[in-house]
Formats: sequence, C-alpha cells, structure tokens
Amino acid sequence: MIGAGGGAVVIALGLIFVYLFSEVAPILRSASIDNPQTVSAPGDTEAESQTLMLERYGDLGARFTRDGTVVFWRLADNKLREQIKVSGAEGASVTAFRSGEPRTRTHAYGFSDGTAVVVEDDYELTFPNDERVLIPELKYPYGEEPLTVDPEGKALQRLAVQKGSGGTEGAVVAGLTVDNRLVFARVKTSRGFLGGPAGAAEVTSYDLGPVPQFITQIMVSTNLSDLIASTDDGRLLYFNIDRPEQAQLAGEVRAFEGDVAIERMAFLNGSQSWIVGGSNGALAQWTLTREADNTFRLRHMRDFDAHDAPVTAITADHGRRGFATADADGVLQLHYATSSRTTLREKVSDDAIVAVALSPVDDQLLFETSAGELTLYELWNEHPDLSIGALWSKVLYEGRQEPEYVWQASSGSNTFEPKLSMVPLTIGTLKAALFAMLFATPIAIAAAIYTAYFMHPRMRGAVKPTIELMEALPTVILGFLAGLWLAPFVEANIPMVFMVLFGLPLGFLLAALLWRQMPRAVLRRIPDGWEALMLVPVVFLTGWVAVTLSPWVELWFFGGDMRQWFTNIGVTYDQRNALVVGIAMGFAVIPTIFSIAEDAVFTVPKHLTQGSLALGASRWQTVTRVVLLTASPGIFSAVMIGFGRAVGETMIVLMATGNSPVVNFNIFEGMRTLSANIAVELPETAVGSTHFRVLFFAALVLLVFTFVVNTISEIVRQRLRERYSSL
Repeated sequence: MIGAGGGAVVIALGLIFVYLFSEVAPILRSASIDNPQTVSAPGDTEAESQTLMLERYGDLGARFTRDGTVVFWRLADNKLREQIKVSGAEGASVTAFRSGEPRTRTHAYGFSDGTAVVVEDDYELTFPNDERVLIPELKYPYGEEPLTVDPEGKALQRLAVQKGSGGTEGAVVAGLTVDNRLVFARVKTSRGFLGGPAGAAEVTSYDLGPVPQFITQIMVSTNLSDLIASTDDGRLLYFNIDRPEQAQLAGEVRAFEGDVAIERMAFLNGSQSWIVGGSNGALAQWTLTREADNTFRLRHMRDFDAHDAPVTAITADHGRRGFATADADGVLQLHYATSSRTTLREKVSDDAIVAVALSPVDDQLLFETSAGELTLYELWNEHPDLSIGALWSKVLYEGRQEPEYVWQASSGSNTFEPKLSMVPLTIGTLKAALFAMLFATPIAIAAAIYTAYFMHPRMRGAVKPTIELMEALPTVILGFLAGLWLAPFVEANIPMVFMVLFGLPLGFLLAALLWRQMPRAVLRRIPDGWEALMLVPVVFLTGWVAVTLSPWVELWFFGGDMRQWFTNIGVTYDQRNALVVGIAMGFAVIPTIFSIAEDAVFTVPKHLTQGSLALGASRWQTVTRVVLLTASPGIFSAVMIGFGRAVGETMIVLMATGNSPVVNFNIFEGMRTLSANIAVELPETAVGSTHFRVLFFAALVLLVFTFVVNTISEIVRQRLRERYSSL
C-alpha cells in the first residue's frame, strides 16, 4: 500500500507537470501561415495599391490606390462591396498618400494644390436575419473639404498623417512640397453639445522651411509632438513640433552604418518607436529617449534578422509591438520588437512585395506583389512577444534608459508594452524564502535540539504539541496580522524591533554566563530539564530594556528618525517589506522545521548518547559530536522542507509584501513572488492569452524549482545517512 501510494504521488506530479507544460508549449511555437488564397480585388481601377487593410472579422478587405480610389471587397468570393472616390479640390490631382498608425485606421491623400484629405475606413456591423453583415464606409473625420497643408499651394510629394490618442485631440498632416519645404498642419474639431455632431475643422498651417536633404518619408507620432523623417542619404531627422510656432530640427543621425539608404519606415503600436528598413535588407528599431535636461534624442534600440534584398514593405500590428516586413525577392518575415524575435521567414512570391496588411486580431495576412497579385493567408501568431531572452534577460523597453528586468503585465493604455520578465518574480520568491529561513531556521533547530535532548519529558509533552499546533494556524491569518498590524508596528518602532531581534540572543548568552556563576546549592534546586523556565524572565526583561532604550538609541544614533536616516543614506523603506515577511513567514515555517528536526534528534539511539557520556563526554559534547551528526539527515530534511514551504507560500507574501516586483535583496523593500503573482493575476487574465500562459510558465518554474531543490536535498540526506549510519 505504501508503494502504491508513493507511485500514485509520482504519477500525479508527472501529470501536473504535463498539464502545465501543455499550457506553456504554445509560447514556444513560431508563427505560421497556411491556406494561401489568391485574391482578385474587384473594381474599375488598375492603379497601384498604396496600402491594404483587413477588418477584424475577416470578411472584407480594403485597397487604397494611388489614384485616390478606395475599394472594399469580400474576401470569400472577391465580390465588390463598395468603391469610393476620395473627394479633393476641383482640378487637383493626387500626388501623395500615407496611412497613420494601423489601429487608428486613418489615411490621407495629398494633392497638387498643397491640400490634403483625411479619411477613415469604417465598418458598420448589422445582423439582418441573424446573419452578420458588414457595411463598409469611408468617413471624413475633419470634413470632405480639403485641408490646407501648404498655404503657398505647392504640390505635396511626401505626406504623413496621424490622429492624436491618449488625450491628445485632433490630428497632424505633414508634407514635403515640390520645392523641398517641410510643412505641416494641426487640425482640431470642437466637440458637439451633449455628444452631438462635431463642429467644422480648425486648420492651422506651419512652414518649417527648406530642408537640406531630400526627404523620402515622413511620420508623426500619436502625441502629435514628434515628426520623424528619412532622407535619401540614409539619415533620420527628428523635428520637435510640440510647440508649432517654435518647431525645429532637434536631432539627426544615420540609421545604418555605411552607405545604406532607408527604404521603408513604420511606427509600432503606440508610436513610441519605429522600424527602419534598409536598402541592404537590414532592420532596426529606433526611439526617442528623454535626456537629463528634458530634451529628446534619437536612439537605436535593437536590430532584427535582416532580409537578403531591399526592404519593400513594413506593416505594424494593430495592438502589439509586432510587425511584418517584406523584400524585393518576395520574402516575408514576422518580428516582435520587445522579444527581438523573428517568428516567421518564408518566401511567398517570386516578385517583390509592395504592400502587406495584418488583421486587427492577427489571424489573417494579405499582401500584394509588384505584379498586382494579391494573396491571403491564414495566420497563427499568438505569442510572438515571448522568448527565453525576453523572459530571463534584461530588455530595453520603450521609454527606458537602460535594459531592465521588469514585470508589468497590464496597463490602462491601449498602447501599453507588456513587460514579462520572470527575474523579478524569481528573485522575490528567493528573497522571501531567504529572510523567512534566516529567522526560522536557527530558532527551530535550536528549539528542537533543546526540546529533544535537554528538556524534561513533562515539559516536552506540553511544548512539542503546542509548537506543532502552530502549524494548523491558517497562513491567511498570519498574512492578515502581518499586513495590517505588524507592518505598521515595525514601521513605527524600527529601533525597538532590531533591539529585540539582536538583544534576545545577547540576553540569553548573558543569562547563561550568570547561570554558570550561580552557587551549586542554588543550581541543584532546579530539576534537570526545567532550566528553560528561567529564561522566561529574561525574555520579558530584554523586551522591557529594548522598549525603554529604543527612543534614546534612535535619538543618539539616527537623529531621532531611523526611517528617515535610512532614506538619507539611500536605503528605501517600504512599510510592507522583507523584514515583516521574514518574521510572519518564519512563524509559519518554524513548526515544520521544529517538528521534523525534533523527531530526528529524539530518535537518536540511546546507546550512542549513553556511551558518549560513559566515556566522559559532557552533555554538550555529546550533542555536538554524536547527536547532531546522527540526526543530520533528519535535520537537513527539516530545513529543506521548511524552505519548500517558504518558497510556495502564497497568502502571507500576498498580504504583507506590497507585491512590488523589484530586483534586490533590500530587507526594507517588498517583493512579488511567483505564487503570489499567480494568485493575484490569474483570475483577471483572459484564458489562452499570452499573459495567461506566462502565469502557467511561472507555475511550471515554481514546480521545477521545488522539484530540483527536493531532489538535491534527498541526495544530500541519503549521503549523510550513509556516512553516519555506522555510528
């Protein structure tokens, strides 16, 4: 029965591991494209596509052509749904086109008279006869009347458009005129009363004047403060347009080493960074970083797997930091910025790819070749933002100065970049366990040795069950007390807490010295094994001394405020910190270590201790040279089981740590552990999402870590048993 039970436990653990791994396995899978379908975009225009769009349900595609026509068609049967000609000024021809960030679905056509029209592709969802029907339409958010970008009326040969987000109102339309001037217009609309129709667009034009190099592409960030341009000699230009009247060139840098031209540029989701593709196939991510003087500078973030031919198309994901690239040889690649991962590289055409579209839900991919052929693929690319490097190495995130270990899985922003490093959680787990073991191990082992070997049997019969009964106390109660009572108490009485922690051992040593000086007549009056009762007054006396002297100690050595003193020397103090967790979790771990270690010491064969005493050894010599060696396998097992209990503890660290995922071993700062993070975030995450699978990966890491520690401890225990079994 024992063997069957043990085998069942092993099988159960194996099944748990298999289940966890099955939930984690998809994050290791690369992207794939399947079921290619040749698409024939209908309509009476044969003009080259400027951009392609897919709606989220996978029913319709949209094609914006060079001549200002927008064609909507059904992907299933290539039937035309709508064909709309973009309105413009009378007699003006289309000279430029540019799309904004994909999630805004904003596009702009520039005309030969220096004006531009901003449009948005939209889809009205209806359910006639219980069937889903999408009605495509082209909206003019700032009116059908062309917006004046260049007051001088020169043709726009390059164009950029961006709609503000994150509280930024309006839009910016920027362009390069035929006489090489950089111009832009801020567009605003007044809000309608009680949600009514918006008022007429208010357009203000600005002229930055001639630029020294010829600009090939222009982009504007969604905060409408940054204008990024590329030049024909491979340079990136940064213009600060936050204050349009003072707009100026604020930075200039070469995008690639050597004589490499910039072929394509595209903002990633959120427009805090962008991807640059070179004429040699190179791909790089650039961003703007804030300097100490509150200015921004262009900064290279990372490189990606390069193409073997010039980059001809770059398209960003709608809701993630992923992007697709294509080259002149018909090779398609999928990348993810945060993880520096290339999830797909596949040759899909013999012709150059000129346009790529990604579905808003990343389940379809559409591209067009230079020969005018369109191909639609089914796409699987669910977890590109995860890699071994992104999980365990430092990562340079947007807006950060240096690569860091960061855990921040969610935010209120739609453009948030998830930060899913496992290092802060792993360090937090080890940190909590370390301080708990530092507090619990000496107390538990010393108590076990004294209780098993020195204590009177009657006192042992009361003490041992009492300590073991502590293990039945729910850890949620300990966490509750630690978070709501102990943490504020420690914060208000830091000197007293430290004086008690260090004063009690010193008080015990002093009491021992005094005990040795007592007359033998007095010592004989105290029965053997009852000496521990003499320490009860010592505990109270030491506590009284600590409470009495702590204000004076704080005044003499720490200027009257120990917490402020820590702050002044650069040590952060959080109310819920590792010290509080160590004390609270230590009380939870002490019964486990004490019970196993006490049994190990108590079961040491009597003939060994009696033989040692008979040979003239003292009781203390017998303990250190016979009892501890014989009981060492059991004591070691007790420590490792206690460590495993501390590593897997959830409720105490959940309620008493502050759950801040920091990477340090500062005893006065909190932490976030693997188990607490799973308990906090798993109920709130979407099933099957990347966040969901990362939490299962954390559970797998915790299981593997516990398994490895227990395996090592069992090996050490067996060797200790073999070594001292002959005693």
